[in-house]
Amino acid sequence: MRPDDLALLRTPGVPTVSPDGRMAVVAVARPDLEADEYRSQLWAVPTDGSAPARPVTSGHLDSSPAFSPDGRWLAFLSAEAGGRPQIWLMPTAGGEPRRLTGHHLGAGAPVWSPDSRRLAYVARVPEHGRYGTVDGVPPAAEPPRLITSLTYRLDGIGFLADRRSQVFVLDLPVDFADDTAPLSEPVQVTTGDADCEDVTWRPDGGELAFVSARHPRADRDLVRDVHGIAPDGSGLRRLTAGTGDCAAPAYAGEQLVVTAVPDLGPDGLDFVARQAVPCGVRDDGTLQPLLDPERHHRGDETPTTVVVDGAVLVGVQRRGSVELLRVPLDGGPAETLVDGPFTVRGVAAGGGVVVAVVAHDGSAGELVALTPGRRRLLTAFGRPLTETGRVHRVAERTAAAPDGYPVHGWVTVPPGPGPHPVLLTIHGGPFTQYSWKLFDETQTYVSAGYAVVQCNPRGSAGYGAAHGRAIRGGWGGLDADDVLAFLDAALEDPALDAERVGIMGGSYGGYLTALLIGRTGRFAGAVVERAFLDPVSFVGSSDIGWYFPDQYLGSDPERIAGQSALAAAHAITTPTLVVHSEEDWRCPVEQGARLFVELQRRGVPSEFLLFPGEGHELSRSGRPKHRLARFEHILRWWARWLPTPLNDAAGAAEAAAPVTAAPAANGTVPAAAQPMTVPTTRVD
Repeated sequence: MRPDDLALLRTPGVPTVSPDGRMAVVAVARPDLEADEYRSQLWAVPTDGSAPARPVTSGHLDSSPAFSPDGRWLAFLSAEAGGRPQIWLMPTAGGEPRRLTGHHLGAGAPVWSPDSRRLAYVARVPEHGRYGTVDGVPPAAEPPRLITSLTYRLDGIGFLADRRSQVFVLDLPVDFADDTAPLSEPVQVTTGDADCEDVTWRPDGGELAFVSARHPRADRDLVRDVHGIAPDGSGLRRLTAGTGDCAAPAYAGEQLVVTAVPDLGPDGLDFVARQAVPCGVRDDGTLQPLLDPERHHRGDETPTTVVVDGAVLVGVQRRGSVELLRVPLDGGPAETLVDGPFTVRGVAAGGGVVVAVVAHDGSAGELVALTPGRRRLLTAFGRPLTETGRVHRVAERTAAAPDGYPVHGWVTVPPGPGPHPVLLTIHGGPFTQYSWKLFDETQTYVSAGYAVVQCNPRGSAGYGAAHGRAIRGGWGGLDADDVLAFLDAALEDPALDAERVGIMGGSYGGYLTALLIGRTGRFAGAVVERAFLDPVSFVGSSDIGWYFPDQYLGSDPERIAGQSALAAAHAITTPTLVVHSEEDWRCPVEQGARLFVELQRRGVPSEFLLFPGEGHELSRSGRPKHRLARFEHILRWWARWLPTPLNDAAGAAEAAAPVTAAPAANGTVPAAAQPMTVPTTRVD
């Protein structure tokens, strides 16, 4: 995979299935490098495999499809170029879609009422005078914000208190087939200074359930409850009670089911490796886990809890996979529907058919229909990329840490004779996992001639809560031991060049990268991206800083200093590329800037690659041209410090005379196998 192969990525979202089970509809997204934006259309997929998938919308950015319970309508989100997503409605029998909403900041995913006559959703309501609600008042001219709580900003969104998300209900016209029928105005159901999320309907249509933090001290803990409210905004009540983090409510008859971290401790902040599982809600509002939260952790992206025929369908993280389980509500044993080297990203059901979006190391996701005794592959969205011949299969392996603990991971080796230079990559989190799915970063580095080594050390998800909690109060201990042990075991393969190894990681992975190059000079170079580096300044600058370092690193100043990557940065001599985004509120830019300045002051070869207008998710969902430029800069860096036969010419040129080059006329940059001219603004 080359950097410009990003344009070939096809990523399906979470599907919806028609009530009769005959048709699935899914949004398929792709980066448009020329337009520097994302495009997404809805595709119809017959669940019996009788016909290939076909696009059914031609909007700019269509997503979140939902069949009405009576099967007559398909509601979905659509955003015009440069616009916000709004709810649209399309008859399933054929006809033009019609826009239903016009919220200033956009609408959330539509949720059908049981009678197919109403839609519920959430939308952010901007404070008057802000966010362009008044012509001629740009952001710089808005009044000051008076902040009085700890939870006031979120990465990817920004400030919260002046644009809270509220629940809305929209009545459909009696005769919607008449496209001249006037549309009702959406009714705002909730109010107050608390975000509302994950709305659903009670089966009789008489009440909505939604998630919100409305209890005293809600800005000082992580507890979220499910609340109920009538569609006219009356009768607000709390449906769950306890110290858990609830999400994605659903109903099985009169039984309320949620996905939740059942217990966050007495202060509501004990989140470290607390695993989310399906839970039933008892009459008194307490939670009854349906899976053991010490062993299981939900890992699929389905925006609701899927309840079908007395059971929950849920994806569970397991050793780099996300397995699909059927979990009976009556407490019976779980049934595995999809296992093996796959990642179940989303699931839906209808008419006796379960449809899952399943990814693996050769595809970002395909639709699979599950019926009793049979699995049927329905799509080939990954084909445009795999047909290039530049997708490489990964090899699983396990190594022993110094204390004998098994460390699980993967090695991906380029074709052709070795030994190949090696990139050790470290994931973020830390409570996440490298998994069985197409990972554009691994594929791009391997295509550039590098063997990629990646593992899930202690602290990662997918191996049980004890595995995730093992590094609490000891970052840079067991996790560092695990990563280096896995690397050393991988380097025993003669196809890997043990004398030429680079290291890189983002977020927590950037932390561990910076920490390790402060301890050893064994690496030829490093890339430290969007990293958590100094826990002290992180407390006052990150959106999660007010609780994250305390819970993970502890509160003792000496122990905190011992786990700080920046505190040991004075020992770094490894050439280091620091990558950060200007609007990263998760790991604020000051974290990366301080590391870069430290290295520059001591003459360590270093660069600071700073992306405007981007947040913490740049590498996954940033502007397509920024993602492309990021790849080109990283490959340029490795061409200089760890050249391969595919990019050593570029590295030699960079080392001899680093210059700034203009972009090509079409705004693209050459492929990794060619000398690179990377558009940038350089500050030497």
